[in-house]
Amino acid sequence: MLEVVALSALTAFLMSVGNGAAGEMGKQLLLSTGALVRRTTGRGTPLPSAPEERAALAGLLHASLGQDPRLAAEWALLLRLQGRSGTPALAPGSGLPPAPRHFTNRQKVLRQLAREATRPADGRPRVALLYGPPGIGTTAAALRLGAEHHARFPDGQFYVDLRDSSTDAGPGPGEVLSRLLRQMIVEPGQLPSTEAGREELYRRLMAGRQALVVVDHATALAQVRCLTPSTPGVFLLVVVSGQPFALEAERVEVEPLSDRYAMRMLRDLAGREKIARAKARMPHLLGQCAGNAFALRATATRLQSERSGGPLPTPDPGVFDPVREAVQHATGRLRPPTARLCRLAALGAWPGLDAHLASAVADVTEEEAAGMLTEAAEAQLLEAPADGRHRFRPEVRRYLSDTAGPALGIAECSASVRRGLAAVLNRALHASYAALPQSWRTEPAPSEGAPYGDESEGLQALATETGNIVRAVYLADEYQQTTIALRLARALWPLQLKAGHWDEVLPALRIATRSADTHRPRTRMAGALHFQLAHCLDQLGRREEADRAVLAAVECERAAGHLRGEASAVEMMGLFRLYQWDYPSAYERFHEAECIYERITSGQEGADDLPRALALLERHRGRALRGMGRLEESQVLLRTAVAFFERQGEPYNMARALTDLAEVLHDAGRNTEALTRITEAERLLDPAAVPHHQYLAALRERCGATG
Repeated sequence: MLEVVALSALTAFLMSVGNGAAGEMGKQLLLSTGALVRRTTGRGTPLPSAPEERAALAGLLHASLGQDPRLAAEWALLLRLQGRSGTPALAPGSGLPPAPRHFTNRQKVLRQLAREATRPADGRPRVALLYGPPGIGTTAAALRLGAEHHARFPDGQFYVDLRDSSTDAGPGPGEVLSRLLRQMIVEPGQLPSTEAGREELYRRLMAGRQALVVVDHATALAQVRCLTPSTPGVFLLVVVSGQPFALEAERVEVEPLSDRYAMRMLRDLAGREKIARAKARMPHLLGQCAGNAFALRATATRLQSERSGGPLPTPDPGVFDPVREAVQHATGRLRPPTARLCRLAALGAWPGLDAHLASAVADVTEEEAAGMLTEAAEAQLLEAPADGRHRFRPEVRRYLSDTAGPALGIAECSASVRRGLAAVLNRALHASYAALPQSWRTEPAPSEGAPYGDESEGLQALATETGNIVRAVYLADEYQQTTIALRLARALWPLQLKAGHWDEVLPALRIATRSADTHRPRTRMAGALHFQLAHCLDQLGRREEADRAVLAAVECERAAGHLRGEASAVEMMGLFRLYQWDYPSAYERFHEAECIYERITSGQEGADDLPRALALLERHRGRALRGMGRLEESQVLLRTAVAFFERQGEPYNMARALTDLAEVLHDAGRNTEALTRITEAERLLDPAAVPHHQYLAALRERCGATG
């Protein structure tokens, strides 16, 4: 009986595969689909990118399946298996951060938000834009709403704070989706690489759910437009510190507290005794705070630490800003070394400030820096999240940064930035080398500084430091520290290779390649950075840009006479063609890379890596031959690759090559042998390699269904 595969299902599947999950298994499914497309149509077909191209290919497939029941059954099974595992389970998430204990007079705001969250959907998405001047309490109102209405969102509350970005413009929409989805899904390997794929997964995850999504400190419409829910049970709450932007949403303004409620907040925070002691100054203090929640909290902290009334501070002339006034007075009450550290740290705008980085910035011991960070946090100048890495509120950082030069002098500020850059570079190099110790693309770890224990620890440290590393690339470029900027960007390679984070590292790679082309043109360093940029752009689905970047990498490595780098870049060009279903061109590039590798003679740089590099190329050539329908030749090359990795004791690479071989055997109708190879691959894989195990289970089912 002919299984019917709907045209719409084929179109949706092609879109899903094109925007599919990143990583090896996402690419594996892409290649397997390309091979099946060729078997169905009888000819090579490039990967469709535009909607009309996908629709045309789906129509061609649908017409062909009507003539071949066996292929129709295989397509039906593939779509069914992919649909079964295509949508990851929704993780509960970590929820919203705790709401402030002392929350005063925002009932009107909460009623407006609750009304939008619970109104009849009537075809309109539930979206609110909560806004107000910096420090007024917008975040507190959002967190309070989540705490009071927790039961209303049984499928989870998800919170993304955009203020800790390493770039001045804040994260782009792709990175915002990435941060949100990392909370929503259990397996990071299931995160789509493209922005379109992420948006599509977000909508699938939210379909039929009752959930709250809070995006805090948004600065542009583009960051949140794609998050507008299409299901009535999801409430999107966008929080803006400043003026609202043109989002189609219920606008809810957080206004200054009246003197009555401002007094209540001060009393709750500082205590009745302190307020009574400062009674004579209360009108002046309330006027200074102007109903701003941050200013009131800073004032309460100041009152708690006072032993007597003290003189009334004089506001700065000019435009009055309660937050800047509060920061000025809080800074004035710090010990001078702590105030100095705060100004210097703010000057660097470091996304994550721990004792190690703070000690370098201020040129003090880590113990002294830790004490100063605690003092600054108690004065409301820093926030101390659960991971122990402090950060500034944006408006606090701006004031401290603006006053750093006049207070400390240009020379001291410049020296502080250079020390911070050196500290971030040292930590990045140690983490990068630990995460990928065998690769020639990672710089050896420095002799000074603390090494990391193993690859997992190094990769985790690199992920934790990503924001600071990207920020350091910006700073190094601004301060004309070119060598540091380039070395920092190169240190990101293990992170983008093994853990994704492409959106986060892309801005740094763009700066570094531009700087390399200006100051180190046509060098090995320029080639390596263009290679990284090409890899990052390809993973994000920006294929035309990726093609230009990898071509630049080839030209730089060739000009520098670096054979290993040139061959590696040509190999990447082949992989780009492979994943675009341009199998003949991919095969040509792999052959070209092989010829370049074979020019490396004994004793030359890269000679020791040559056997492994050639084995990987044999695997790639075998995959290209599969796409061309040359299955017998493909099997020969893949068996050779399997044998090499078995001799070398590389179980993961052997499992990947066995998976390729099983796919080719399945294409050739040799399913019994394919099942044997699947079993061998499963035994080699670590249990933690969940996506690979899932893929093999689906492949096993496909082989079993067709005998």
